[in-house]
This record gives sequence, structure tokens and C-alpha cells, in this order.
Amino acid sequence: MQYFFKNSKIRMFLVLFLLLFFYTFLCAVSYVNAVSSHISDSVFRLHILANSNSEEDQNLKYLVRDEVISYLTSLTENVNSKEEVIQVVNENLHHFEQIAEQVISENGYTYPVKISVGNFSFPTKEYGDVSLPAGSYDALRIEIGQAAGNNWWCVLFPPLCFVDVSSGIVPDESKEIIKENLSDEEYSLITDDSNEVKFKFKIVEFFQNVGKQVTAKK
Repeated sequence: MQYFFKNSKIRMFLVLFLLLFFYTFLCAVSYVNAVSSHISDSVFRLHILANSNSEEDQNLKYLVRDEVISYLTSLTENVNSKEEVIQVVNENLHHFEQIAEQVISENGYTYPVKISVGNFSFPTKEYGDVSLPAGSYDALRIEIGQAAGNNWWCVLFPPLCFVDVSSGIVPDESKEIIKENLSDEEYSLITDDSNEVKFKFKIVEFFQNVGKQVTAKK
């Protein structure tokens, strides 16, 4: 063992190997981080937070979701860009609030509702066979009551909220819409369900969380 570490050629080989490993690792993370940042710039999400994790509150969240999406379907039928979707949503925030409050009241609850459009942090998420990397995304956020329960999310643009992905597969027509709004590299990245891509997403998510913790301590 001592000979192994004293041998200059072996030491040099180990140093070069470690340098190459870290260089490759950093390049992969940097690449995925850059691509994921552009993906987040191209996407507008819907995010609904339940009052709590009780079965009743979770069911209420889904009822609110169904009504909001039904209303959004009529509003965004002829909308073709993220900017247009955000404009339509901002112009109808009061209506979303009314819809949510009505659903909550009709089901016997008195929870307040908070509606906002902003830039929010999301972990890596899967929607059918499409994965979105962790990052900060523009989104319509609906908070029910204490908003302390599990959340539900979908993609308003490109329009995936209106797709039934209970089968675990996003239809080809919907993927075509996604493809039209992303580069070939970005599209390949979010539709590649290989362990390698998932690992890269998790690495990016890890470093983003570390960065947030460091910033919070300052």
C-alpha cells in the first residue's frame, strides 16, 4: 500500500483521474442547470396548495382544481404563448378567487383563498412521462386555508393541465406543443426518463437547495 502511494506515476494517474472526474461532473451539472433554467423560462405552471393533508382537505383541493381548469380551458383556448397566458390569468385573478371560494363554500368550508402570480421554487416533478427539472418557475398559485397540505401542480403553458395523464403517458399531440416551445435539447431532456437524466436533475436540485440555505443564513 505504501508503495502504491509513493509511486509518482500512480499518484499522477490518480490526480488526473480525479480532476477528469470532477471536470466531467461539473460540466454535466452546468449543462443541465443551464438547460433547465431556459426550460423554466418557457413554462407557466398552476400550483394549488391544500389546507392540510386530511382526506377531506385533499379532496377539496381537487374539486377546486377541476373548476379552475374548466374555467381556464375556455379562457386559453386560442392562446399561443406563455406571455398571453400570463396576461389572461392576471386579468382574471378575481374570477379564480371567486370560483375557488364558491367551491369551498358549497362543500361546507370557510377557508380563505389566496391567489397570486409569481415566480416560485419547485423541486423536480414528473407529469406523466414528462419530467421538469427543479428551478424557479412562473406560476399561478392558489393557496387554500393554511396551505399546509400536499400540493397539486400542472403546466398551463405549454398546455398540459388539460391532458389526462392518468395512464402515465403524455399524448403525442401534447408533446408536439411542448416541442414547438423548446429546443431539441430541452425537449429531449424533459422526455428522457433514463436514470442518468433523473440523476442529473437530482444533482441540480441538490445544489439549488444548498444555495438557498447559504443565502438564507446571510
